[in-house]
Order: sequence, then C-alpha cells, then structure tokens
Amino acid sequence: MTITEERAHGYGFSDLPALMGLMTGDEKHGPAATSTLDVLWVLYDRVLRVGPERTDDPGRDRFLLSKGHGPMAYYAVLAAKGFLPVEWLPGFGSYDSPLGHHPDRVLVPGAEIGSGSLGHGLPLAVGTALGLLAQGRDEPVVWTLIGDAELDEGSNHEAIAFAGPAGLERLHTVVVDNSSASHARPGGIAARFEAAGWSALTVDGRDHEALYAAFTAPHPGRPHVVVARVEPKHS
Repeated sequence: MTITEERAHGYGFSDLPALMGLMTGDEKHGPAATSTLDVLWVLYDRVLRVGPERTDDPGRDRFLLSKGHGPMAYYAVLAAKGFLPVEWLPGFGSYDSPLGHHPDRVLVPGAEIGSGSLGHGLPLAVGTALGLLAQGRDEPVVWTLIGDAELDEGSNHEAIAFAGPAGLERLHTVVVDNSSASHARPGGIAARFEAAGWSALTVDGRDHEALYAAFTAPHPGRPHVVVARVEPKHS
C-alpha cells in the first residue's frame, strides 16, 4: 500500500512509530519526543477542535507546543492528521526541510508558535487566552504542552501565578513529567499549580483513557493542568 493509499484510509496511533521512524539524522531528541507521543495523539484525535481545513479559523482551539526541542512526535501526529504531507518526514532537520529541529510556525502547517527554548510556551498560552478574551471569543480553548524541566524557568512560575487568580478557564496545560527537572520533588508539580488556584490532575501519561478523562474534566472558573507521568528520561 502506498503512502497516498494509507492516508486515504487514515492513520491511527499504531502508525506513529513508523512515521517517526521516517525521521532520521542527528539531534532527534528521541526520548523527549517519545515522552509526548500519547499526550499529543489523545489531544489531536479526541480533544482539540482543529484540523487541516481550519488552521486560519478564528474559532479554532489553539495548541502551543512549548516542549519544541523534541518535535518528532509532533510532526508525526500532524502528518497522521493531514496537516502536512508524510513525504516531508524523511527530510526532517535537513537544510531545505520545513521540519526543523524546533517547529517554525511560518513553515509548519498547524503550528501556532515557533518553539524550543524552555519556558516560552506557557507565558505565550496565557497571552493567547487573554487575547481571545479581549476579542470576545469565548469558544476557543488554549492548550500548551510543556516538560517538567521547564518548570525550573522563572517565566513559567510567573505565568502559573498569574493565570490562577485571573481565572483563565479556557487555559489548559499538560506537563509531561519524565523526571528530568533539576529542581523537583515527588508530587510537587500538581501542588505547585494548585497553590496558584489551578485545577490539577495527575495521570499515567501512557493511558489514553485516563488522559482523555483528565483533559475533559470540568474546572469552572479556573485554568486546568494535567500532569502526565511517563517513564524517566535516561538519555
């Protein structure tokens, strides 16, 4: 079956490792990418109101990948969902490829921000949520995916401290916890958000049903964070 024929039948979660396998070369950040695979799939398959046909729709949900230094899983999911051609994947990281080692919003269809530097995604998500409110748009939901190590950054502390008291109900954050933070304590991630007035849940980051339930849990009047625990990073 050709790539085109496969796309006509659609891709499923089981196809993602093969799609990621098309991306080769140095600086793949494989562990960083695979840690996000399940979270990204559940979001794009079952939660986010986005699609290739509505990348410019003002009413779309916004997904901001803050953990952009390991984008292979992100590219694989975008390809599986039709945002970009599967044929782009083998060129990952090459000079003339739109799929760089960090996503570029100008080059990657569906990408809302250029990302990769730690600590940028959550502050940008706060600003996005505020901007949508200022425009009177109360339907779009804002999601950002960050890594546990990013919580060492002061910019994230300020974003967390602001968003709770501001009652940014349309703001959602997923923290993929692979035990890579330098300054952390067990259970401390959820407690940190809760202390700032957020709704917080901690789940198995490989359990799709648990992820979906946590992503869709009600949290009236408060921003929401889901801590998705995965296996510790070893490399």
